[in-house]
Amino acid sequence: MKRETVVLTLFPFTDLTGQKVRPALIISRSERTGSDVILAYISSKVSLPALPSEVVVEAVLPAFSQTGLKVSSSVKLDKLVTVSMNILLGELGEFPQELVELDNEKLRYTLHL
Repeated sequence: MKRETVVLTLFPFTDLTGQKVRPALIISRSERTGSDVILAYISSKVSLPALPSEVVVEAVLPAFSQTGLKVSSSVKLDKLVTVSMNILLGELGEFPQELVELDNEKLRYTLHL
């Protein structure tokens, strides 16, 4: 799977007391060696205005169907985790180019790059 792929996975709680099956976005490069990927949390709870570290994916976008998401969602680029690809439950879709560019911008902001 490559960067900007939307996957279904077990995503750990931030306090590591458990995990929940949810969509996530692969943000690591596809040529990364090993079997780990870096994921960003995706939530169906969208607050507007969005935080500078969030990308809102609205269901009205022309390319929304290619994301594999069911409802408008928010990618939380300040909630990242590295996991083994073995726990990925499946591929849902892929982000269109317009969202990839926004992801890159917001990720640079979040990580102070």
